Order: sequence, then C-alpha cells, then structure tokens
Amino acid sequence: MTNTERRPGGRPRSERAEKAIIEATLDLLAEEPGVAGLSIEAVAARAGVGKTTIYRRWPSKDALILDALGAAKAPLPEPSGGSVRDDLVELARALTDERGSRYSRCFWNVIGGAEKHPELYARYKRDIIEPRRDIVRRVLRRGVENGELRADLDVEAAMALLLGALVPRRPRETYPDGHAEAVVGTLLRGIGTVAR
Repeated sequence: MTNTERRPGGRPRSERAEKAIIEATLDLLAEEPGVAGLSIEAVAARAGVGKTTIYRRWPSKDALILDALGAAKAPLPEPSGGSVRDDLVELARALTDERGSRYSRCFWNVIGGAEKHPELYARYKRDIIEPRRDIVRRVLRRGVENGELRADLDVEAAMALLLGALVPRRPRETYPDGHAEAVVGTLLRGIGTVAR
C-alpha cells in the first residue's frame, strides 16, 4: 500500500451511525418539546450511539439540529426555465407536498422556539430557508427581465405573498388539490403583464 492509498488517521465514519443520529434528532424535534427537549444525551440514547460519536461529527447541539433539518428538507426543484407560471407552479407543488411530513412538525417546533433560541433560528433561516427562497426570487426576477411580470414588481413582496399562501399556518394543516396552481394563478393576475 502506498502513502496515497493509506486511510486517513482515526476511526472511519459510520454512515449507519450518522443516519441513526440524524433520524433520532428529527424524531426528537418532531415531538412536543421540540428544541427545548432535545439534548445530545437524548439523541445518543435514541440512536444507540455514545455521546462522543455525536461530538466527533457535530461540535454542538445547534450544528446537529441544522444538519438534521437540512437532511430532512428536500431541495426545491431547479426550475426548468420555461414560463414563469410553469416554474412557480412546480415550486409551489414542491412546497405544498412538504405539509404533514415529519419535517413540517420539526419546522413548527423550531419556529415555536425562535424566541428562546434566536441564534439557532437565525442560522436555520440563513442556511436552510434562504437558499430555497433564492430559487423563487430568481424565477420572479427572470419574469421581470423577460416581460412576463410587471417592471415595477416588488420581488420580495411577491415572494412573501406566494410563500405565505403555501406554508401551513399550523402543524398538519392540509390544502385541497389544486391549491398550488390556484395560488400561482391568483398571484399572476396581480403581478403579470397584461396580454395585448
């Protein structure tokens, strides 16, 4: 074995252990106490690993929570670049498909703990929520540039209207079939350009 073929020092990481830790973290976040009830000890016990196994991978509870939330939230699809309507409907469907999921319960527990855990919430918004919002922003800006949307569009306000109508107001809230399409259609009647 040559020097370049040698394994790096230390014990190899176990993907199975990491998966168990992430799953245990999400399970605990989805339960009633949420962030307040989650401890490294509780995660270790539920995952069947030692605390040192967790600390070897994550320097803090907040880092573990953020990684778990990031792992649970599927990335939004990259829009095809067709019409703004088609791209927004695709994104809206992906967002409404998340309702009722375990991630949705975790989301509400993190939001509910925002006042007590402001740094965690700020990092959650920056690292997980904002990259998803950037995808929606790009679609809206492209619509302004290509004339599908009004030139004077306030992109942030339009995004708030769209996302606000798609994010459930309470855990386990459901929407009827066609909700994503109806929301996008209503929004575009206000922000789209008038056909001549």
